[in-house]
Amino acid sequence: MLCYFSLLVVVSFFVSRCDGGCSEVDSMTEAVAGGGFLLGCISCKKREEVSARATVDWHFKPLGEEEEFRHIFHYDHPSADILHEDFINRLEWHGTKTKDIQIGAIYMHNVTFNDTGTYRCSIHRTLFLPLYNEHVIVEKKVELSVVRVANRELTSVISEIMMYVLIVVLQLWLIVVMVYCYKKISEEHEAREARKALKAQAGPLESKDNCDGVQLE
Repeated sequence: MLCYFSLLVVVSFFVSRCDGGCSEVDSMTEAVAGGGFLLGCISCKKREEVSARATVDWHFKPLGEEEEFRHIFHYDHPSADILHEDFINRLEWHGTKTKDIQIGAIYMHNVTFNDTGTYRCSIHRTLFLPLYNEHVIVEKKVELSVVRVANRELTSVISEIMMYVLIVVLQLWLIVVMVYCYKKISEEHEAREARKALKAQAGPLESKDNCDGVQLE
């Protein structure tokens, strides 16, 4: 029983890693000049069974400027509109392509140093409940810095190392569990065969004893 439970735990772990459910992950914050960059924005519904409709707006404020945020992008399925001249032909919708939006990401092409600053993502969601409609607004900010050459953040390096270490440890644990289970099953099989052999030997002896006890007249 222990063997089957251990294997089930390992399998469940790997299945959970492949689960397609919504998971809120923060956006990356460093882009390379001349390349592309994905501005991430995820807002998961607390109750998946509730139908909803959402729209997404992106605003931008350049670094060091005190002016108000500029409205640069609006998405209302299936329409995607770029609203500021500095981003014309440079923004592309990479979020959920249904009315029930949970991922509001946009992809920026040809990043320049002028794109450094604060980006604000606003998801306006309407939940269609049985008795009433609930309106929810979720806002997330991305502090974007633009560099000439990509730098790997220390946290990403550490997390990647830890991921590989965890995978190796789990694989070793799985091997140990499989060896243990194999030995356990082998021992049970040998014990079962030994019991059968003893019964087979005991059978003829009992029959002989019964014959020896018969008196002939």
